[in-house]
Amino acid sequence: MAFSLKQTLKNALPPSVLAALEPGYRLLEATAAAANQGFPAQGMHVIGVTGTNGKTTTCFMIHRMLVEAGYNVGLMTTVAYGVNDDITPQTEHMSTVSAPLLQQRLAEFRRHNVQWVVLEVTSHALAQHRIFGVPIDIAVMTNVTHEHLDYHKTFERYRAAKIRLFKLARRVGIINADDPSAAVFEQAVPRSLCYGISDGDIRATNIAQTASGSRYDVWLMGQMHHITINMPGEFNIANSLAAVAVGHEVGLSRVQIEHGLAALTGVDGRMTVVDAGQPFSAIVDFAHTPDAFERLLGSVRASTKGKLIVLFGSAGQRDESKRAIQGKIAGRIADELIVTEEDDRDVDGQHILTQIAKGAEAAGKTQDTDLFLIHDRAEAIRFAIRRARTTRDTVVFLGKGHEKTIERADGTHPWDEITEVKNAIRERQASKKKPAKGKTKRKKENNKHRKKSTSRPAKRASSTKKLS
Repeated sequence: MAFSLKQTLKNALPPSVLAALEPGYRLLEATAAAANQGFPAQGMHVIGVTGTNGKTTTCFMIHRMLVEAGYNVGLMTTVAYGVNDDITPQTEHMSTVSAPLLQQRLAEFRRHNVQWVVLEVTSHALAQHRIFGVPIDIAVMTNVTHEHLDYHKTFERYRAAKIRLFKLARRVGIINADDPSAAVFEQAVPRSLCYGISDGDIRATNIAQTASGSRYDVWLMGQMHHITINMPGEFNIANSLAAVAVGHEVGLSRVQIEHGLAALTGVDGRMTVVDAGQPFSAIVDFAHTPDAFERLLGSVRASTKGKLIVLFGSAGQRDESKRAIQGKIAGRIADELIVTEEDDRDVDGQHILTQIAKGAEAAGKTQDTDLFLIHDRAEAIRFAIRRARTTRDTVVFLGKGHEKTIERADGTHPWDEITEVKNAIRERQASKKKPAKGKTKRKKENNKHRKKSTSRPAKRASSTKKLS
């Protein structure tokens, strides 16, 4: 009935009136959901993580660190949810689920006597009061850059939605000091703790990066912490620093922080290396914002000695203004681009591809030379795999990451990016092992000739050779 009422209002009222009514409607929905479950989060300690990029990875780092330290910990992120090691993949296409489902999962956490909850919190969730009734102890900000302007309209309103989480924080706000908006977030909390690579109370030093992860040192509470993470990229160093700050606030020891972060081997669809026996590198990641493109592709470009091939798209019913920007960033950094569908929904997919292509062309790319528009994502993946030539090449697949469905005009379809990439690699390998029909026929004919020649006298064999 609630959905019918909402749909009726959507059909009857102008968008401007709907926008004005939405916060009140969402608050009522969230209040009812929390009350219906008996405000299950009361008594739990909640760590809310917000930001444009890095939220999910940071949540997984914090969760693993607390679980390894012996706490009973609930997790809710874009990728998955659950308690301790009993983690279930998330099927919803949203980072912070609806208020009724959020409260239902918190009630399940309460039945498992959860002490700490690590909660990924989006700007939409904050603007729509989805976390009403959830007490926030520690608020974490990873970074704030261009995203969701289709909904918030301006960057300032988008940032203001994120700041709401910090106004709810009862204990401390943990902030990325390297982010331009750091000072604004600091003003929203009575106490803050800043981390960063270039600035902050908690800083990474003696950084050593490899293709599989990073090592660095942190001086904290009179002790040198030696941090090891199993996820590559400078952006993941920043994410792990946020986790170090949380560990410090919770009261974990140096050993617990070090061990906890080193125990996380990876996050599904986040810089996931796909190895199906191919000679080149293949990486799947969820990156879908301009800032994420800049950070991730810059990092991969630095470690790629050969050709960098990037496949991506842009979702329908989402921020259109970022499409050309992402095309331009990818066009500047990568050698070749394959532009494809992401989640078109009811938007013309070819129109989305054209918007992205304009940005790529502005960066110097030329269609059908180093820029290819292939709408069907499975076909595009197979094409991208075929473009890799040497062991020095890297193919990166962006936008879908962990997601298990793809949304098209005719509905939602099952999807698994990592499986699609593996299948494409195996298909290529099989085609290389199987000789072409013409070659097989010629090989058989040659063998036939050789057999005939061995059964004849040498003189006759010589004449046969001349005839062939």
